[in-house]
Amino acid sequence: MKPLILLVDDQESIRYFLSKTLMDEGYEVRSAASATQAMEVINTEIPDLVLLDLKLPDRNGLEILAELKDVINEICVIMMTAFGDIKTAVEAMKLGAYDYVNKPINLEQLLFVIEKGLKSRELARELLHLRRKHNLDPDTTVIPSQSPSMQAVYRTVEQVARSDSTTVLIEGESGTGKDVIANMIHQTSARHKMPFMEINCASLPEELLESELFGHEKGAFTDAKHQKLGLLELANRGTLFLDEIGEMSLTIQVKLLRVLERMNFKRVGGTKDISVNVRIISATNRNLAQAVEEKTFREDLYYRLKVVPMYIPPLRERKEDILVLSKHFLNLYNRQFHKHFQTISDGCAEILLNYKWPGNIRELKNMLERVVLLEDGDVLLPEHLPITNQVAQNNLSAVRRLENALARAIPEEGIDFDKLISDVEVDLIVKASRQCHWNQSRTAELLQMKRDKLRYRMKIYEIESERKRGPGRPNRNEMRAAAAPDSGSNGGTKKSNGGFESHESSAHSGGDDRSGQS
Repeated sequence: MKPLILLVDDQESIRYFLSKTLMDEGYEVRSAASATQAMEVINTEIPDLVLLDLKLPDRNGLEILAELKDVINEICVIMMTAFGDIKTAVEAMKLGAYDYVNKPINLEQLLFVIEKGLKSRELARELLHLRRKHNLDPDTTVIPSQSPSMQAVYRTVEQVARSDSTTVLIEGESGTGKDVIANMIHQTSARHKMPFMEINCASLPEELLESELFGHEKGAFTDAKHQKLGLLELANRGTLFLDEIGEMSLTIQVKLLRVLERMNFKRVGGTKDISVNVRIISATNRNLAQAVEEKTFREDLYYRLKVVPMYIPPLRERKEDILVLSKHFLNLYNRQFHKHFQTISDGCAEILLNYKWPGNIRELKNMLERVVLLEDGDVLLPEHLPITNQVAQNNLSAVRRLENALARAIPEEGIDFDKLISDVEVDLIVKASRQCHWNQSRTAELLQMKRDKLRYRMKIYEIESERKRGPGRPNRNEMRAAAAPDSGSNGGTKKSNGGFESHESSAHSGGDDRSGQS
């Protein structure tokens, strides 16, 4: 994309001559004869660089410079003056001008200063991006994986990156790394040198979210003392990542749909359309298809967002990645905390593989950060892991867990009543069915219940006869229990249509290990 330069000068001959020269050099140019015209241009599109005359018919160039810097601090401004006043030039530099040139314009000098200014702006952007990446999520710009499902995701990332503006909807439970995938798309696309802006739609109330996305004009509401650019403008020519988009209100959904359709919008309190060129990537841990049916998410927006749908499977569905990720995070925190964990013991590996990871990669990452920080040694052992006792408890049968719950005081964190009772029912039905060779009439007699009631229970728990599924294979309920979090986290398991099936029981494990990664 060509850099956009705004040329502000009241002399028509200078505007014509410089505009032609700059366009011949490969720049896109907008021109303005006054401060008022210049602000009108800036209100509709943000230039990469401004050539600003010091003397304008309606306002002083220094006043415009101060206003520009107040609205867009990163903008590169080069002052043009016919007076050669050192005092004025120093004042301009104090106000944030990148440089200044004297009239009559020396074209060679001007082109050199413009090139240098644009490079400086690009370097500042890259530095800001690197700082943000380091502070937010060090060394996790790629999620190491050996699972076929994630390899398919990476192939889709590669294909999407080749397109310029295709929208992407990333679905998956919390903590699976949706933000990392969004960043990968941006970094491997032609937009990688431009801004990557992100916002969590669930973190702000409707009014603040609208202002953050679309910006606002001075006086738009009580505390709007200055004009503010929204993330859509700041992400111009780059990528905007909308995390937890399922939490966005219907009012803002309408405005976002217009942006996707027309690539323009109005600031809050504004009357002029602002044009942008931005790729929008969104993510959610909700079932948006179900939200559409429930009329809490717009159907037209849903289909505009999911031109390319991507599903990030939970960690429990790709066990081959658990040890790969564990070693990756061990190495990461070894460097950060100057520790020396080299290997994972067999017992420890077994515990990591048997745990359900309701918080997904985020929970694994945060747990290993804590372990490496607090423990010492060369080998990661079972006693180092806070989940060891929980895994051992989960391996007990439902009946044994019920006996333990009745024999002792109920723990402070409580127990998941619904899940425990349903697990007991499943275990008893399966045990009685096997004893009666899966004859439902005899099983119902053994359990002293009507056959219809037994069939209903087998249906809701998805218990299948071993004759139907083949010997030695787990029934669907057993497979679901193996895949689902023991506590039934608020996430979901993947349906065949790419959506999620929610669980009714509440989470009870993982603690604060589930914060910090989308």
